Amino acid sequence: MNDQTPNIEEMNDRSREVFRRVVEGYLQSGMPVGSRTLTRDFSEQVSAATIRNVMQDLEFLGLLNSPHVSAGRIPTQLGLRMFVDGLLEVGDLDGKDRETIDKTFGSNDQDVASVLDHVGEALSGVTQGASLVLTPKHEAPIKHIEFVSLSRERALVVLVFADGHVENRIFTPPAGQTPSSMREAANFLNAIAEGHTLSELSKVIAREVAARRQEIDKLAADLVESGLALWENEGEATERLIVRGRGNLLSESENEADLERIRSLFDDLERKRDIAQFLDLAEEGDGVRIFIGSENKLFSLSGSSLVVSPYMNADRKIIGAVGVIGPTRLNYGRIVPIVNYTAKLVGKMIADRS
Repeated sequence: MNDQTPNIEEMNDRSREVFRRVVEGYLQSGMPVGSRTLTRDFSEQVSAATIRNVMQDLEFLGLLNSPHVSAGRIPTQLGLRMFVDGLLEVGDLDGKDRETIDKTFGSNDQDVASVLDHVGEALSGVTQGASLVLTPKHEAPIKHIEFVSLSRERALVVLVFADGHVENRIFTPPAGQTPSSMREAANFLNAIAEGHTLSELSKVIAREVAARRQEIDKLAADLVESGLALWENEGEATERLIVRGRGNLLSESENEADLERIRSLFDDLERKRDIAQFLDLAEEGDGVRIFIGSENKLFSLSGSSLVVSPYMNADRKIIGAVGVIGPTRLNYGRIVPIVNYTAKLVGKMIADRS
């Protein structure tokens, strides 16, 4: 590949049209596009040989690739990125797609978790890809915290929020915990927690533990840190990441190696290993973002693309994200407005309910 990859603006009209038609043809069919196909409806009268020369130039630049000697061309990952950045025409949201997504927000009786689960199903259904919905952490002020010993290796931490919401998590406590150390840890937390949200509390705890480590038992300090880590750490046990439509991706590929890579991707997601990174992807830019193939670590092995958009609460703070995973030949022009619209509806729902 030539290091001097041109910008779209630097291509002449003929090269730009050949490139655009090859990419659009591939995204539509998933098949290589040949020179004879392009000559049939090209904007100017040119021979198949001329088209082939242009395609060879684009291949030399690393924008196209020929999977077989006699076949047509398909876009490379670099070519897809250039197309998405410079030539992608994003369509309007289809009326049927809008109607399907709107239905998921129809009932005010559903709790937020149920709505977001339905959102994931709707996104997967209308895009025929796999959907990801990162749900927000509960951000009401905390009223009370309690630790309950279940066995030597299992304990329960209970969070009661000021709005009446209750969350329970089972975790493995540090070795040597006693009922008294659990009470001491809970008393310490309740003395500083009231009025703080969960995200605020983690910072307060860090300061307090550092300042008062001599005042609280070492066992209690360890318990505080391990018990509340469930809400903060990567790989957390909660269902914050909703994944729907796995079968859509698996059925897209007949190649055993591709299937194995996709299974590996979903295994990672189901273990919640990359939740923090998924939100980082969304937070790095406002609005919809497109990641193709190996452009990010989360999807590099599966050869998949991700279209993702963050959503915000009433204070305009990013608290979650929605996205669609599919093959690199996604219909980006259709899926971008679907993801964008869904993210805005989720944000509006959460702002209205808060």
